[in-house]
Amino acid sequence: MEPTALCTLGDISPLFHSQAAPPPGGPIVKPLPHDLFIVHGASAEMRWEAMRGQGYHVPNDRFFVRNHTTTPLIDVRTWRLRLHGDGLRAPRSFRYEDLLALPATTRDVAIECAGNGRSFFATQQGTPATGTQWRLGGIGVARWRGVKLSTLLKLAGIAPDAVDLLPTGLDGEYVEDGVNHGHVRRPLPVRKAMADVLVAYEMNGETLPPDHGFPARLVVPGWAGISSIKWLGGIEVARRELTSPWNTGLYRLDEPLTTQVVKSAFELPWEARLEAGRQHILRGRSWSGRGHIARVEVSVDGGRSWRRAYTRRTVAAWTPWHFAWCPATPGPYRLMARATDETGATQPEHAAYNPNGYLFDAVVEHPVTVV
Repeated sequence: MEPTALCTLGDISPLFHSQAAPPPGGPIVKPLPHDLFIVHGASAEMRWEAMRGQGYHVPNDRFFVRNHTTTPLIDVRTWRLRLHGDGLRAPRSFRYEDLLALPATTRDVAIECAGNGRSFFATQQGTPATGTQWRLGGIGVARWRGVKLSTLLKLAGIAPDAVDLLPTGLDGEYVEDGVNHGHVRRPLPVRKAMADVLVAYEMNGETLPPDHGFPARLVVPGWAGISSIKWLGGIEVARRELTSPWNTGLYRLDEPLTTQVVKSAFELPWEARLEAGRQHILRGRSWSGRGHIARVEVSVDGGRSWRRAYTRRTVAAWTPWHFAWCPATPGPYRLMARATDETGATQPEHAAYNPNGYLFDAVVEHPVTVV
């Protein structure tokens, strides 16, 4: 433990200044100011310090973007959501206005890339993994509004022996290493589809933005983000198991990826500078695909000791927390936060390695400098 010091109130020193990106016209439509995002080609990672003071939900302007190709601009007047396949007794198409006319449901749900945290396999564990080198900003919680997928399936006469769905996006066909995998699509078991999946058309009280799936997208609570297909155009329903490159080769370990793991992040700039002898309120959020967070602990001495952070009860999407720290001595520090969810799953010291860098769940060492 570090020595106690008399503290005065202080706060985090800003590291970044707003600098808007060039006008849209690339793979992402919305502006990507430098103080909100780290750009990874066709995708954009939220900077965690951008969440300070933003409330429970991630505002649309700073919600992360994961694109396989580019954001399509879809004409809602001609758009249709087509439900088809031998698992339906009354296949049908829905117009945008049809969705709006159906009973609506609103849910707070986290969407998280399966590779969120991938960079730490290299920087923290010494074994690089392939793919976008996310820190922890490949996640966002929004208030989604739309129609229960189960409602649409019932209207289309889902058969009692239906097994799988195959939702397909309307973004461009994805080519990797010279292989055309077609449109992004990934099977979803009927039992999950009927349980809690939403076909969303609003995000945080606004019409779904283009980068986040306009006119409609799936929102699949607790599961890897690849399941929450954007720019939804069609859903095949079948009496057999379905496959696609997104569950046979991509986004799988021994089995296709489903439930997300436990993670925690500080609402701090990477390499933040903090003043010695002043009290700083460290804020962050923890989450798990399995359900509510039961407790969060913070270490300011590289994991040698841990103290409980203050949390409040929330919905399952994620749990905000805070922790008061008065650093007495200048120098480099590694801040760490670890969470335990309601099932008893706790973030480990090391994440199990896989070459694609999926589901990194280890405690992350967040570097700061006290001056």
